[in-house]
Amino acid sequence: MTTFIFILKKEFRQIFRDPAILRLIFIMPMLQLIVLPFAADYEIKNIKIGIIDHDHSDYSRTLVSKIENSAYFRLTGYTHTFKEGLQWIEDEKADLVIEIPHRFEATLIRESKADVLLAINAVNGTKGNLGAAYTLGIIQQFNQNIRVEWFQMPEFNPEPMIDVTYTSLYNPHRNYQLFMVPGILAVLLTMVGGFLSALNIVKEKEIGTIEQLNVSPIKKYQFIMGKIVPFWLLGFVILTVGLVISFIVHGIVPGSNIYVLYVFSALYLFAILGFGLLLSNFTNTQQQAMMVAFFFMLIFILLSGLYTPIESMPPWAQVVAAFNPVSYMVEVMRMVLLKGATIKDIWPHIRIIFVFGVVLNFFAIYSYNKTN
Repeated sequence: MTTFIFILKKEFRQIFRDPAILRLIFIMPMLQLIVLPFAADYEIKNIKIGIIDHDHSDYSRTLVSKIENSAYFRLTGYTHTFKEGLQWIEDEKADLVIEIPHRFEATLIRESKADVLLAINAVNGTKGNLGAAYTLGIIQQFNQNIRVEWFQMPEFNPEPMIDVTYTSLYNPHRNYQLFMVPGILAVLLTMVGGFLSALNIVKEKEIGTIEQLNVSPIKKYQFIMGKIVPFWLLGFVILTVGLVISFIVHGIVPGSNIYVLYVFSALYLFAILGFGLLLSNFTNTQQQAMMVAFFFMLIFILLSGLYTPIESMPPWAQVVAAFNPVSYMVEVMRMVLLKGATIKDIWPHIRIIFVFGVVLNFFAIYSYNKTN
């Protein structure tokens, strides 16, 4: 126990002696958590749209007015030919073009249906699909308004209609920031813990103190645990600072069961720090450790469900995500902060992360090459 306490004192002194580490631990997560949620917004707005109105009737002008007044579109302009509209798309002056044909109103009244053409720039598939979906939603609303107007006329027989009302749970205003902030906080916790632990043993190798530690009576598990505990405790400080920033800047109010997040974070930090130390055992310089850690962190983040739902990924990617500890942290962070999840709700995640922690730290201890 005395030896273990000695290692802890050494690690804390080494951490607080280096100003760069302190900036990396505290300042970087604070700035990223303040800035990134405002930038990482996947709501598509200001879609550039061109309009070709061959009809110039009341109905066509009503439809065009609904599109123009939508918060999702920015009108590029009007054109008289479809060829010119396609040229706008090719020149990226417009993301989509809507063409209203001649006799649109007359055809709609006479045949109860009419065609409208949409040409979409699908180079950016997400923007193109959402632009088309927004436009179709406006057209459907326009169509419903026309039907209501016609039903009031005596020559039309009323038809039953279903009116759908809905309530948005957990994020009533559907604010994308509230969805992104917990995930970004989980990723920052991962990056700080993973990178710092990956650099830890390597730094001992570079400054030459690893030989002194190897010939000392310190056990391998004592050495690894002594490297983990300081960053494990600092991880709670980062989490607390992140929660405070989330409340002050982004308005996320932690519930009374915030302790659930700390319980899970304790296991998660244990796992991710073990992963970083495992990488550190197989690298000889800090540059190597940074490159290897960056490679894995990039995969972890992209397959964590932070930006893309895991359920929407290909089957092989979902299998990889199941072995990604970051995906469980992102999900639990959102469950606790947005839904008020309890220990019972996240129990499957706790069991999986516990296994990750045991396996990763076992290999970190086993792979550490101690000469005595």
